[in-house]
Amino acid sequence: MKNHDEYLYIGRQLLDAQPFSKLVGAKLTTFNEGEAVLEIPIKENLLQQNGFVHGGVLSYAADNALTFTGGSVLGPHVLTSEYKINYLRPAIGESLIATGLVVYAGKRQAVCRCDVEVIENGEKKLCATAQGTIVTFDPSLKM
Repeated sequence: MKNHDEYLYIGRQLLDAQPFSKLVGAKLTTFNEGEAVLEIPIKENLLQQNGFVHGGVLSYAADNALTFTGGSVLGPHVLTSEYKINYLRPAIGESLIATGLVVYAGKRQAVCRCDVEVIENGEKKLCATAQGTIVTFDPSLKM
């Protein structure tokens, strides 16, 4: 069993290997067995025409938090099989925090949930919630 620092080190390496994650400025702040937390600073280029964080950014945050969470119990070779997201309120603020937790884990799949909160004036507000299934894959197979 890995300790918190080992999980976080590995997780940050995996996140750093994702060019899109770099583009949005995502940081992995927590990564333990069964839990992952991503933070994204809100910048102007992540907003839509009304000044809210674009739904695609909220969706990215949820999807990546779900997949990291599933990978924390299944191993590094995982993909999102499916997920559903509910947008609850427009996201306006300084940063997003996506917190993923494992609901159930088997040998080849994990069901995870994620809450996406926005920090606005120092206060957390829930803006989206998601649930997804994360599955393992054989990295030697060409998809």
